[in-house]
Amino acid sequence: MPSHVFPSLVVMGVAGSGKSTLAASLAAKLQRPWLEGDAFHSEPSRRKMAEGEPLTDDDRASWLASLCEQLRGQPGAILACSALKRSYREQLRAASPGLRFAFLDIDRAEAGRRVRTRGGHFFAASLIDSQFDTLEPPTGEPGVLRLDALRPLAALQSSVAEWLTP
Repeated sequence: MPSHVFPSLVVMGVAGSGKSTLAASLAAKLQRPWLEGDAFHSEPSRRKMAEGEPLTDDDRASWLASLCEQLRGQPGAILACSALKRSYREQLRAASPGLRFAFLDIDRAEAGRRVRTRGGHFFAASLIDSQFDTLEPPTGEPGVLRLDALRPLAALQSSVAEWLTP
């Protein structure tokens, strides 16, 4: 690993955008810690999502606090996290100076198709609309790379790796 620590990265977007896939592949390629944001949701929040009930800001508060703690404890980590609202991103930025965001931009129809066809995940496909309703795109925010989520994984990985290279 290089002598200096790279800033942490959040791979963000709505459910079905490919956050986990891209974050895991980047972490492996760049030899950096990978954090799966979904792993930090509480059991009550997981149940709500499985039942098709959208999370509230209150539901997400302890989840975001956990993610902030993870970022503080693992400099240079790559986190897969929806980070739907600017206030959530600001909270993550406060925990990790220099934090960057790779925003996987996708349309509702494709996100819904992807969520409906993936197996073994607690997130109900009926929640896609609530994800888009909550999303505040990070347009104009510092340290954000917008990516077309429909591009091939290898192309997305290359774009982010190049962008992160000092």
